[in-house]
Amino acid sequence: ASYHHNLYYSEKIASIFIAGLATSKILILEGISGTGKTSLPYVFGKFINNDSKIISVQPSWRDRYEMMGYYNEFTKKFNETEFLTSIYEATFRNDINIIVLDEMNLARVEYYFADFLSLLELPNSDEWLIEVVPNQLIGDPINLKEGKIKIPENIWFIGTANNDDSTFGITDKVYDRASSIVMNEKAVEFEGKPFENVNISYEYINDLFIKANQKYEISNEVMKGLEKLDDYISNTFQITFGNRIMNQVKTFIPVYVACGRSELEGIDYLIARKIIRKFETLNLPFLKRELEELVKLFDSLFGKDKLVESKNMVIKFINQI
Repeated sequence: ASYHHNLYYSEKIASIFIAGLATSKILILEGISGTGKTSLPYVFGKFINNDSKIISVQPSWRDRYEMMGYYNEFTKKFNETEFLTSIYEATFRNDINIIVLDEMNLARVEYYFADFLSLLELPNSDEWLIEVVPNQLIGDPINLKEGKIKIPENIWFIGTANNDDSTFGITDKVYDRASSIVMNEKAVEFEGKPFENVNISYEYINDLFIKANQKYEISNEVMKGLEKLDDYISNTFQITFGNRIMNQVKTFIPVYVACGRSELEGIDYLIARKIIRKFETLNLPFLKRELEELVKLFDSLFGKDKLVESKNMVIKFINQI
């Protein structure tokens, strides 16, 4: 809990948030309004003594220039945005920097954020260069090299999304590359202990993630279970885990366990969010038997009633048929 702000989050949500930071530079916090989606990164920024920059996404955003700013030929000035200034500022810092894209799905994420989605996937962060202006000018800011700015490794982009009719659906292209957190209920209030804010360098948190990866590597048993599950789901429903999601699982789970949660609870969460969510696009009435098989398979691979969330999602699909 954030002691000073009277905001409450369950330990599970807090752990998914931290493991999400370890897994991807892009997090999506989604759900009904009033569950504290924007407040979570806000409070985290207060805790680490570096306020999160909260940027309101505009429905007019079609491409990255509306988000970052553009060069005005008439005034010969560059009209930069708060978004761009926040990235630039982070290039001079060595702590954790969070940029919140509030109500990110008021515009189409895969349009205005396309370049970031592709760049942040490149394994070598030296290649995370985003073009701001076509060529270099005398007097350009010092960290703007040849018109490009390097997205520093100490930045995370956190989008909040309300799932209602006024917004665009977030596509798989975006979901697959992000860590997503569903926040659909308010956490119960509890007694918090006051503790000091901390200054955390990017090196320090990254080192914690690496240590967690070594200490809590996914067990062989669970990996085998995941492979069998992937076989069944890809053969039956033509939806596959793929390398990207498998790599995310391997990064997310150890950090999730290091936060004090169980391995299977983390696996359950990821399967529900990354795989079962995609079943909505299938022609479900023809797949009733296969869905019932899947429910049994969850139990036989991971133990009875372990994958509660994934199972409930599948059962919900069966009941809709």
